[in-house]
Amino acid sequence: MDYVNCAAAQGRSRSPVVARRGVVASSQPLASWAGLSILMAGGNAADAAIATAAALNLVEPMSTGLGGDCFALYYDAVSGQISALNGSGRAPAALSIDLLEKQGLVNRQTHEIADPTHAHTVTVPGACAGWFDLLEKHGSMPMSSVLEPAITLAEEGFPVAPRCANGWTGGARGLLARTVGGRQLTIDGRAPLAGEIFRNPGLARTFRQIAEGGSDAFYRGDIASRIAAAVQQAGGVLSESDLATHRSTWETPISVSYRDMHVWECPPNGQGITVLLALNILKGFDVGSMPITSPDRWHLMIEAMRLAFADSRWFVADPAFNPAPLQGLLSDGYAAQRRALIDMSRAAADVLHGTPAAGSDTVYFATADARGNACSFINSIYHGFGSGIVPEGCGFALQNRGHNFSTNPAHPNALAPGKRPYHTIIPGMITRSDGTLYGPFGVMGGFMQPQGHVQVAMALIDDGCDPQAALDRPRFCIQPVGAGGVVHLEEGVPADIVRELERRGHRVRANLSGPARGQFGSGQVIRRDANGVWWAGSDLRPDGCAMGF
Repeated sequence: MDYVNCAAAQGRSRSPVVARRGVVASSQPLASWAGLSILMAGGNAADAAIATAAALNLVEPMSTGLGGDCFALYYDAVSGQISALNGSGRAPAALSIDLLEKQGLVNRQTHEIADPTHAHTVTVPGACAGWFDLLEKHGSMPMSSVLEPAITLAEEGFPVAPRCANGWTGGARGLLARTVGGRQLTIDGRAPLAGEIFRNPGLARTFRQIAEGGSDAFYRGDIASRIAAAVQQAGGVLSESDLATHRSTWETPISVSYRDMHVWECPPNGQGITVLLALNILKGFDVGSMPITSPDRWHLMIEAMRLAFADSRWFVADPAFNPAPLQGLLSDGYAAQRRALIDMSRAAADVLHGTPAAGSDTVYFATADARGNACSFINSIYHGFGSGIVPEGCGFALQNRGHNFSTNPAHPNALAPGKRPYHTIIPGMITRSDGTLYGPFGVMGGFMQPQGHVQVAMALIDDGCDPQAALDRPRFCIQPVGAGGVVHLEEGVPADIVRELERRGHRVRANLSGPARGQFGSGQVIRRDANGVWWAGSDLRPDGCAMGF
C-alpha cells in the first residue's frame, strides 16, 4: 500500500511534515522548536535531542525531566551503527524488601510497594548523566549551547498548553499539594491556566549549574544534597552516596527481522523486548494481506501481545542481577512455539511465560539531521509528577520508577539495593534489510508503549503508511497486560470488529474517546525516504508537533 492509499483509507486529519535538512517530532510545539533551533544552528540529532528533552522538562513537567530516567537509540550515519543508551537509575543502597516489610509497605496481592508515590519509589534519577553521555558520544555542541533554549523558556516564561494545563491541575490539587516541595511547581498552590505564563527560575538555575559543572554538578554537588534531603524528609533512604555512584551504560541494542525491515529496541531492563517478541510471533502470519478492518488481524495482534507480555513481565529485570535469556527469547524456534498457542477462534483464557533456551507519564520524541543521523529518545518520571517530591529550589520532580520493582524475592525483578527496576519507557528504531535507516519511532504511555510500538510498526511496515497516518490509526490497549486484561478499543474501531472480538471471548471496552484516549499513548515517527527526505509525524492525542527545515 502506498502513502496516498494508506492516508485515504483512514481519513487522515493532517499531513506529515516533509523536510530535507532536519526534523524534530515531540509532544509539545515549544519543545520541538527548541530542538529545531539547535539543528538550524548547526547541531546534530543528538544535540537536538537534549535540547528537546530539556524544554519538555519545562513545558510538560508532569511527564518528564531531570528527576527521571532516559533511554535512547542513536543511528550514526557514518558508521551505519545503532547504539543504545541506558540512562536509568538504581535503587538506594539502604532500600530492601525487608525494610518495606517492616514498614508495612508491601502489597501482598500485587507484590508492589503499597503506595505508588512513597519516597521509597524514588530511584536515582539517571536522565542528567544520560544527557551528558549522549552528547559526549554523539553530540557536536557543548551542553551550555544545547540548554540555552530551555533556559530562555525557564527564565522568561512560556504559555502553558491547554492539555498540559489540564494535567497540571490534577497534580496541583492532589500529589503536589501533599508532597515535600510539591508547591514549587505551582502558582501559589494552583496549576497554571491554559495560556498563562509560567516561569521556573529553579530549573533555569539547575540547567546553568550542570551546563557549567557537568554531570558532577548534579550527582555530587549542591543539587545532589538537595535531592537526598528532600527524599529523606519524605521518609525515603536515597543518599548522596547513591547519587555520587550513579552511571549510565551503553548497551548492545536488540532486534528482530520483520518482513523486509529490522526493528530495534534497547535490551532489558527496558520492556522493548516485548515489542520484538510480539513481532516475531506475528511475522509467521500473512498479516499484510489482512486489511486493518479484519477482525482476524486485531485478534492476532492482541493475542501476540498477551504472549509477549507474559514473557517480558517475568524475564525483564536488571541484567546485572538477572540477565534475560535474550538469544532464546528472540529465536525463530521460540517464536514458533509461542505462535502455536494462538487459537484463531478464541481468546486465550490464561497465558504463562515460556521457557526459552538459555542463551505513565512519559515523553517520547525523535530527531534527525541533514547528515542522516537520527535519535530515538524517551525521558520519563513515570506517573504524573512522579513521586511529587521536588528538591528545594531545583525546579523538577523526582520519579517514582521504583514502583515497578517486585516485592516477591523469587522474581527476577525483585527489589534489591543498587538494582535497576523493570522499565516501561522504550525508544524504537527501524532499519532496512541493507542496513540503511528507515527511521526512529516510539509511543509513550506506561505498559501501552510496546502495544503502541507493535501497532505503529505494523502500520508502517505491513501497510506502507506514512508516519502521520500510522500514528492516526485507532489503537487497542490491554489493561492490565495479563491474560485476563480487558481490551480497550479507541473510538474509530469498527463495530463489527468489536462484536467479533467479543464473540471470540475477549473482554472489550469499546469506542473510548475524550480523556479516555490518554491510555492509548502518543507517539512520534520520522522516516527517511530513498531521496534522503525526512517524513515526520506527531501524535494528535496530546499537543504533538513535528517541525522541519
